[in-house]
Amino acid sequence: MVSYRTPLGRARGLGSAKHGVGHWISERVGAIALVPLTLWGVFGVLRLAAGDYGAAVAWISDPLNAVLMVLLIAISFWHMHSGMRVVIEDYIHVTLNKSALLILNLFVCGLAGALAVFSILKVALGGA
Repeated sequence: MVSYRTPLGRARGLGSAKHGVGHWISERVGAIALVPLTLWGVFGVLRLAAGDYGAAVAWISDPLNAVLMVLLIAISFWHMHSGMRVVIEDYIHVTLNKSALLILNLFVCGLAGALAVFSILKVALGGA
């Protein structure tokens, strides 16, 4: 059967859904935010390696360190969730499996991130 449609007419409806750029930009912004936070985190951990538990509690009790650590953890888990979502959407083609993995990804990243943030805040606010 001969198609009399133009290449543009055949392509309509198959292109962008107008939301991919937003995901791409948010992943890049998260990655850029993680660069200084990760450098700060590595520097902080190296400084804490010589100390004891009390030094670590005193360090995380400082409001600036607590806030930066919470940001590092929250953005890291959000970035991990975004990256895994892209991998699942691109490589899993069975709809039920894809949906289940997307939900599992959300729950695992959300729960692990929330537990990490809770732990930081508990120590920083004197509950540990």
